[in-house]
Amino acid sequence: MGYALNFAVMRKLTTSEVASRLGIGKSTVNLWCNQGKFPHAESVEELRGPVWLIPESDLDGFVKPTPGRPPKVKAGATDGKTKGSRR
Repeated sequence: MGYALNFAVMRKLTTSEVASRLGIGKSTVNLWCNQGKFPHAESVEELRGPVWLIPESDLDGFVKPTPGRPPKVKAGATDGKTKGSRR
């Protein structure tokens, strides 16, 4: 008996391809790869240096982080620390 194996061919994208699809710069894609935002991205050593390859599946449902700092906590909100204490 033979078994039919169904292997999904996973296309890997370069940082340039990902940047083009997401409308961002290549350096941002590199940063996100280093931060682990693309969980299955791998760094491959090429003659010109390391290159990130990102599986196309990592872009499915990917939401770009919002730029800038997170909003400040409003006055009166407690975060468990007493006012004026420093560490």
